[in-house]
Amino acid sequence: MTKVIIQTIQAPQAIGTYSQAVKVDRTVYISGQIPLVPETMDIIEGDIAAQIIQVFDNLKALAEAAGGDLGDIVKLNVFLTDLSNFPIVNQIMGLYFQEPYPARAAIGVAALPKDAEVEMDAIMCLKPQEYPAS
Repeated sequence: MTKVIIQTIQAPQAIGTYSQAVKVDRTVYISGQIPLVPETMDIIEGDIAAQIIQVFDNLKALAEAAGGDLGDIVKLNVFLTDLSNFPIVNQIMGLYFQEPYPARAAIGVAALPKDAEVEMDAIMCLKPQEYPAS
């Protein structure tokens, strides 16, 4: 088993005792991403759509840092403080993902770090040609 910590300045830095992402062999576990702008570490200004877009951009940056892309995500968890925003997630997700879509869960939560309205984490499985031999 090969375990590699994934880090990039293109996504928000960890704000606690965790890694941005961890790659174990061809599987990548991406930590929960809230709508932080990587350069400022502040929540993006704007409505829920702006927050969702920022979260997908953060996930994309980490997927690329791990040697893959959003198409390699096999499981996506979406945490929302207001589940009535789920149709907006679906609409924006369609801009970032193509079929076959990843498995997904949508979970309503009372609160998220830094008063974010959305958080997502993901599991990726890299294609064999994207995984460097040890």
